[in-house]
Amino acid sequence: MIRAFGLSDKGRVRPVNEDCFAVREALGLCVVADGMGGHKAGEVAAQMAVEAIVDAVGVRTGQGTADRSDTDAWPFGYDPGLSSDGNLLRTAIHLASIQILEAAISTHHYAGMGTTVVAVRVAGDRVAVAHAGDSRLYVFSRGRLRQVTSDDTWLAQTLAADPHADRDALQLHPMSQALTNVVGAMKPATVHVAEETLDAGDVLLLSTDGVHGVLDDWRLEQILLEDDEPRTIAENLVSAALTRGSCDNCTAVVARVGE
Repeated sequence: MIRAFGLSDKGRVRPVNEDCFAVREALGLCVVADGMGGHKAGEVAAQMAVEAIVDAVGVRTGQGTADRSDTDAWPFGYDPGLSSDGNLLRTAIHLASIQILEAAISTHHYAGMGTTVVAVRVAGDRVAVAHAGDSRLYVFSRGRLRQVTSDDTWLAQTLAADPHADRDALQLHPMSQALTNVVGAMKPATVHVAEETLDAGDVLLLSTDGVHGVLDDWRLEQILLEDDEPRTIAENLVSAALTRGSCDNCTAVVARVGE
């Protein structure tokens, strides 16, 4: 079980909030999305992704575990290297991607829309995370913060290819934060999936770049140390991001693993 709380703020610059999130404690599920596209299309894409993932997980949870050979249950295949939860989140994001692509094709104003996504499901002492884009999952365990996801950005991709490259210089490049992978945007997403074991009392943080783009790991860690309540932590994270001058929408979802 988890105790979780999410908060989103459009910030002080953007006219609309293109972030979206969902918390479903009974399902052990948290989802965060950061949309992109003109004429509020980013807002639409993010909401579609979150709703599609929540629906897919809810339906499958009610039906029980499907056989890995069931092509109706696993239309994008079943990865034997992942748990059922890992495969479920992967499938849910692919389903969301198809829905967004279909909406973008059918409605002129939605052409090219897309969204980042990070989704986690906690079951017992295990967490599965699936993501695309630069929305992140952090795990705060034993007093230390660790980023679990890797950003799908030009900067991250360049550093992965050349770990010795000058990060400071690359961050000045105009393409440094350009997304290389999202859900929608006229092409299938690459869905990254990871799984790991949690300790009782560990805290999960899902955030959009409006938060982690202005709060470095040290500051995130300090805020997580200041309180035990997910609501208070989420409120403090968003408030700190706005105080630090974030120019983007700010979203934080905080979940504490049951003790």
